[in-house]
Amino acid sequence: MRLLNANTLQLREFYDQDVPAYAILSHTWEDEELTLQDLTNPASATKEGFSKVRARCAQAVRDGYEWVWVDTCCIDKTSSAELSEAINHMFRWYQQSSVCYAYLGDTLQELIAPGQVEFYDQDWNGVGTRLSLIELIHQATGTRRSILSGQSFLALTSVAERMSWASTSKTPRLEDMAYCLLGIFDIQMPLLYGEGSRAFNRLQQEILRTTEDSSILLWASVSTSLEPGVLAPSPAEFRDVAILDVHDDFSIEFVVFGLP
Repeated sequence: MRLLNANTLQLREFYDQDVPAYAILSHTWEDEELTLQDLTNPASATKEGFSKVRARCAQAVRDGYEWVWVDTCCIDKTSSAELSEAINHMFRWYQQSSVCYAYLGDTLQELIAPGQVEFYDQDWNGVGTRLSLIELIHQATGTRRSILSGQSFLALTSVAERMSWASTSKTPRLEDMAYCLLGIFDIQMPLLYGEGSRAFNRLQQEILRTTEDSSILLWASVSTSLEPGVLAPSPAEFRDVAILDVHDDFSIEFVVFGLP
């Protein structure tokens, strides 16, 4: 993975055990985000995204971290192969971070994966941590308090319940609704931008292939215009799912026909 030096704003590649402690940024994309290519262009210092990155680097230095990961400039998005690999590994990168600075971000994996999350408002004022805001986050997302506090594991919650946590999420592109959930279900699959809602269908197919948890079928349509089918068209269909624990006998044996 590439990391940004918080002091010099220079990128460096790290591999496996060589990855140092780092802070990671969770944020809502805005206009003029700083890209990897911008880091070698002095004119990019006037971009709004530069100020965002600089501010978080300064915060990281104050917190004792030399390295920072920011998705906009630590991934070469001109390479589709690198982008696909990065999105498939992103949950793990958030999980292995020392701290996550959340700035107007609401992506589920970025809320759950890091060990420590600090929230900031639009003026970069600290508003609390995941633990101090646990009740508010639970009410807004439905995510279990035990998951947010680190007292329980994702693997002990059903697929349907995890889907329900994302039921109110919005993404600019339909594909990203599926791609941002890959780590939540420990799934890896190729990215195919342009496939639209089929991405969520593919995600569910992969979940069916890799788990015996059939709660993925416990969804209810939120639209009367949808044609009936086995798989849900979006996470919104899981919004009314109650808390379900995973038990050894909570499975249905069946064969999936027609899946590639």
